[in-house]
Amino acid sequence: MSRTILAAKSDLKPAQHPKRKSKQRSPWLVDLQYRVEYIALKGLIGFVRLFPLDVGVALSGKAWRKIAPYQRRHKRALANLKLAYPDKSDQERETIALAMWENLGRVMAETMQLDRIMAQPHRVEFASQVVFERYRNKIGPAIGVSLHMGNWELAIWPLTMAGGEPAAVYRTVKNPYVDQLLRDQRKDLYPGGLFGKGRVEGSQAEGQKTARVIMDYVRRGGRLGMVCDLYDRQGIPVPFFGHDARSFAIPGMIARRVGARIWMARCLRVGNKTQFKIELKELKVPRTKNKADDIRVITAAMQAQYEVWVREAPEQWMWSNRRWS
Repeated sequence: MSRTILAAKSDLKPAQHPKRKSKQRSPWLVDLQYRVEYIALKGLIGFVRLFPLDVGVALSGKAWRKIAPYQRRHKRALANLKLAYPDKSDQERETIALAMWENLGRVMAETMQLDRIMAQPHRVEFASQVVFERYRNKIGPAIGVSLHMGNWELAIWPLTMAGGEPAAVYRTVKNPYVDQLLRDQRKDLYPGGLFGKGRVEGSQAEGQKTARVIMDYVRRGGRLGMVCDLYDRQGIPVPFFGHDARSFAIPGMIARRVGARIWMARCLRVGNKTQFKIELKELKVPRTKNKADDIRVITAAMQAQYEVWVREAPEQWMWSNRRWS
């Protein structure tokens, strides 16, 4: 209800309800806050890296398992689990949620040490080694799509190992110092660079601008990584765990238009250590006379594969994210 209508209902003139001006902090105070946040994060990274890789990762996982259930996102995780698994008991869903938080704690510590992981390639194996060897030199323009499972940061590794210098789309952080730090941590995984898409869910115009930039990149022969299992306000509603969920259609749009392949990748954690298995699967791209139908088919097939993967290891998927409207 607008301010004018409220004023009319109380027999007051709009002028008697002056619009409040939002207080804006001075630039130096904002910059000071950003620098303090950056220093705190650097300190945390330094602390985690004091320990051997597996020890620091395990400590982070245990801490998240203890602390996260007291946060608001735990309720969202349980609500999502109830929607996806209505037949499971509350205790079963709670068990999955706790295991999820522990995995996320491990991912956080691993993200701070991606260089160490990449220096120990034995920690990552390809479940589809034959497929990888067959296509590594023939991939051409490609879009690698993954989901927030296991350690999704490493899902791009096959494209990186293939020598194609893949790039990726990531959600930028408002703090420019922290944002640059996160970019630096990922530079070896994404030698082709990172395309930022904004800190908050953008408008349709912003989404179209991002789509044009990355489409040009793939059209020129680039290989692009995207994580596409979140709710997209501008996306196409397709089934996910029996409920319509607005889903990212950009991979299908780009592949359909520029003739690129779509490779799906899942990086699954093996046991409770920093050990992973990456599974690759090519997603067929239909090219009929109806472009809109083709994009819908691709988007639905992508989410259907995500559901299969999540059902196989629900404790490794990020249930705390918004997925259904």
